[in-house]
Amino acid sequence: MEWTALWVSLRLAFFTTLILTVVGIPMAWWVATSRRRWIFIVEAVIALPIVLPPTVLGFYMLMLTGPYSPVGSVWINATGVPIPFTFHGILAASVVFNLPFAVRPFIAGLSSVDRRLVEASWSLGVSRTATFCKIVVPMAWPGIITGMVLAFAHTLGEFGVVLMVGGNIPGVTQTLSILIYDEVQAMNYADAARISMIMLVFSFTMLCMIFSVQRRIMPV
Repeated sequence: MEWTALWVSLRLAFFTTLILTVVGIPMAWWVATSRRRWIFIVEAVIALPIVLPPTVLGFYMLMLTGPYSPVGSVWINATGVPIPFTFHGILAASVVFNLPFAVRPFIAGLSSVDRRLVEASWSLGVSRTATFCKIVVPMAWPGIITGMVLAFAHTLGEFGVVLMVGGNIPGVTQTLSILIYDEVQAMNYADAARISMIMLVFSFTMLCMIFSVQRRIMPV
């Protein structure tokens, strides 16, 4: 069961990070370069999952993706299966929940790119897409890497949102954090301690990677 929960957790973390990277980088670039006065509202929406209780976010995700909701009914008609209590359901919830942990570092990294270099590239006839891919992204890679690592590591430790949207189905929605909860409920403290130690070591390693990258870019 530990290996099954680990596989579910790794799949969830991988696909969450992949989706947030593909969607989050253009979103972060738009926020970082926007001159609109109301952009702070968009930033607040992006950061909302940081302060919102996971159970509240999970509740709204259930209401949004339930079988009688517009989104849920369209999905059922297309696939024949509901969104809640499936891997797709916890993936959708995970993407929303981890949005700020990926996009905020992306914004910081993209904001550090010298605007004059971007404008010089445009003035030389380089397209905006090519400038973004060849100049902006390479120069902002520390922030991008930080966001990806944070999203991956944070996804592995999810509990409230995953439990609300996916329940506790072994092999489908049961992650390591939920398995630890089950082991404690069953008073299997030795197994819970072993799994917790694995996650502690992994989380510490991820943080060391992030701080190492930051120190290379901004040495003390």
